[in-house]
Amino acid sequence: MAKVKICETVLRDAHQSLVATRMTTEQMLPILEQMDKVGYYSLEAWGGATFDSCLRFLDEDPWDRLRKIRDKVKNTKLQMLFRGQNILGYRHYADDVVEYFVQKSIANGIDIIRIFDALNDPRNLKTAINATIKEGGHVQAAISYTTSPAHSNAGFAEYAKQLEEMGANSICIKDMAGLLRPYDAYELVKMIKEKVSIPVELHTHYTSGLASMTVMKAIEAGCDIVDTAISPMAMGTSQPPTESIVAALAGTEYDTGLDLSELDKVCKYFTPVREGFIKDGRLDPKVLKVNVNALLYQVPGGMLSNLISQLKQAGKSDKLDEVLAEVPNVRADAGYPPLVTPSSQIVGTQAVFNVIGGERYKMVTKEFKALVRGEYGKTPVPISEEFTKKILGDEKPITYRPADDLSPELDTLREKVKPWAIQEEDVLSYALFEQVAVNFFEKRKAKLYALDDGVCDKDAKVHNV
Repeated sequence: MAKVKICETVLRDAHQSLVATRMTTEQMLPILEQMDKVGYYSLEAWGGATFDSCLRFLDEDPWDRLRKIRDKVKNTKLQMLFRGQNILGYRHYADDVVEYFVQKSIANGIDIIRIFDALNDPRNLKTAINATIKEGGHVQAAISYTTSPAHSNAGFAEYAKQLEEMGANSICIKDMAGLLRPYDAYELVKMIKEKVSIPVELHTHYTSGLASMTVMKAIEAGCDIVDTAISPMAMGTSQPPTESIVAALAGTEYDTGLDLSELDKVCKYFTPVREGFIKDGRLDPKVLKVNVNALLYQVPGGMLSNLISQLKQAGKSDKLDEVLAEVPNVRADAGYPPLVTPSSQIVGTQAVFNVIGGERYKMVTKEFKALVRGEYGKTPVPISEEFTKKILGDEKPITYRPADDLSPELDTLREKVKPWAIQEEDVLSYALFEQVAVNFFEKRKAKLYALDDGVCDKDAKVHNV
């Protein structure tokens, strides 16, 4: 068995999971050269919610963040999380937008694109996979892991084989809710390794308290790469700690070859960063607790905080247990979708409506209707005709790839973004988060020209105009 490789998540999923993606680029830059020396297989540094968060909350250009990280990280692969036809947004985008986003991600410094679909519908991955291959990037196709009467390890292994045939360079088991148990992980990795000849990576969360054990069993079964987070930003709803996994494997046939004293420098850097998040209240101790109920309700950490906040706003905080019990029922009605963005929010919100409305499906969200209609793709099991009729009335569900309905969008978007664009990538920021992007562009413009008589800010870089 070759050495196990480590993907470090602190620059993306660790702070996305613990502090709602609020780490700034300035907080990352000073430690990047040290991280580049550690010998990680890759740094997960971009994608997921980082793009939205940069524009919406941090007043940062996500493209600029990527370029700055790439500038400091010379030897280690950079990877991102990409939601198939959703890119990093919350709807399906036309193929030309998906292709251009992939092209610009790789041009600005991404090496590995981890591509997943919330429903594991391969049709929603096709365009992103082909675009990544065309641009010379590494396609890591991900399986959204979940458990239900409709899911099995054998089914996931078949899906992995299909992804390899579509052009994947590696497979990721993406366990977003921390549901994967140690012995199931062993069996799943074994079955996938029998079906595919490409590397397998495991991404899990500590939510249910099983993650380190699950990682160890997956490694014993032949898992090639595992996702971990440096200890100050690990555990809770984040990943298992990098140093602990490295120490556990040291001196064995799975030895990562990473030096704990080098990792300690990274740890020492992020410790005060974590303290700062605790001090300003952004790191809520609740997210650090083990929540074994995740195994019962299959509710990922981000979805749980959404449900709590929706109930709070409705003055129905006392109904949380009822809503959590309703989530699996809504999920079963909707064809057992894995609970990951955007299906987690769709199922969760509908469960809230079912409980506070006093009658199930008395009020139905437009997103839930779209899920039942097939606008997000094919659900793991067909939704019953009776339930479809109840939700859609006389409207007919679709059976083709949802993006086939979308005409090319790029030219129109380029026209719309003209008043603000100073770089080619701005059209993509606008495509994904229109109003949020415009607010950011306005602030950027003010900053660029705020100095005396419109003299440009000496630190502002106009890129690739």
